[in-house]
Amino acid sequence: MRSHNAALVLDLLRVAGERGISRLELAERTGLTPQAVSKITARLRAEGLATEAGHRASTGGKPRTVLRLVPDAWHAVGLHLDRDELTVVLVDLAGTVVASRRTPLDFGAPAGEVVAVAAGEVGAVLGGPVRAGAVAGSPGSGPPGACPGTPAAVASDEAVPAGRPAPCGTAPEEGARTVLGIGVAVPGPLDHRGGVLHRVTGFPQWDGYPLQDALAASTGLPVVVDKDTNAAALGLALRADGPGDFAYLHLGTGLGAGLFLGGALHRGVRTGAGEFGHQTVSLDGPPCSCGGRGCIEALCLAAVADGDVAEAARVLGTGAANLVGLLDIDRVVLGGRTVGADPDAYVRGVRAVIEERARRDGTGAAVPLVTTAGGGRPVAEGAAQLVLAPLFGRVGSGGGA
Repeated sequence: MRSHNAALVLDLLRVAGERGISRLELAERTGLTPQAVSKITARLRAEGLATEAGHRASTGGKPRTVLRLVPDAWHAVGLHLDRDELTVVLVDLAGTVVASRRTPLDFGAPAGEVVAVAAGEVGAVLGGPVRAGAVAGSPGSGPPGACPGTPAAVASDEAVPAGRPAPCGTAPEEGARTVLGIGVAVPGPLDHRGGVLHRVTGFPQWDGYPLQDALAASTGLPVVVDKDTNAAALGLALRADGPGDFAYLHLGTGLGAGLFLGGALHRGVRTGAGEFGHQTVSLDGPPCSCGGRGCIEALCLAAVADGDVAEAARVLGTGAANLVGLLDIDRVVLGGRTVGADPDAYVRGVRAVIEERARRDGTGAAVPLVTTAGGGRPVAEGAAQLVLAPLFGRVGSGGGA
């Protein structure tokens, strides 16, 4: 595992972008000595993760050398398995999507069939089957059968047959991409530590299924699994301009929340946090697919099915206002395909309820409310960050890591 100090430096390089950052600035922002920063940046340059980006004038003496991240040094795959659709993206270290695919999916099909479709789409977005192992210096464990601590190398222009690992410590072929692993975002509930699904609402046949192990065996790549809303919240947090607690509310084929609290993704001890859609708001309301009655998800999706966007937004706003009052968060982010179909209407409706609650409670101005762009893509992009975030020391998770 890459050292904490190196992760701090790498994260500052990521945030600096193309403009880059000098070693002196790195030392000032991390609190490390200039000597320590020089050693770390020399190692990052040797590994191909950092490079010089010109010079910057200094207040005295010679100009400062500026360093920047090399985004295409490593990549990660983000996979969003929704109830009726699969989205897969290939993301570089800067979080830029370099390839993507989307295809229909029947999440109610036998698990083996779903995994086979997912593995096929991963291969397609990578340009061919994955070859395990090849490049030394990965921050985590490699795929089964690979050299310890190495990512996988994938040919970007020609498919490489699986099962032909290169010798340990050798560099990838010309034009090859190094892929650190696959982040998978799926509906909850689940156990993110072991990558095992529980009774996914509406799909109880997934209960106890080891998705992480199954997909790793099918692709030869390391796999990390988390809830779709958690993945999206992580991706949003890494792109945020500043600190702050927020809730990401995802309305698509279901309704859930991802919570970013105290500078960390909050999963809860059992990965159970964020089951936002199954809070009861009507004791004698309609039955929900979870087995309860009057759940906010059931009410919201019923309004969507009736074409009543205003009512769906009002119901969603009621839940959002409850969450703001319960957690005292700084902002609310709306996302998902259903919101993406009419974002202005959902923002108006949800904001109206939040503002009315703030006036009633006398708590001052209502918290800001925004939407994400891209429908389902933020979830897939966030899934890739499940793999990349540890490189930058962004692995904290309230209520269980």
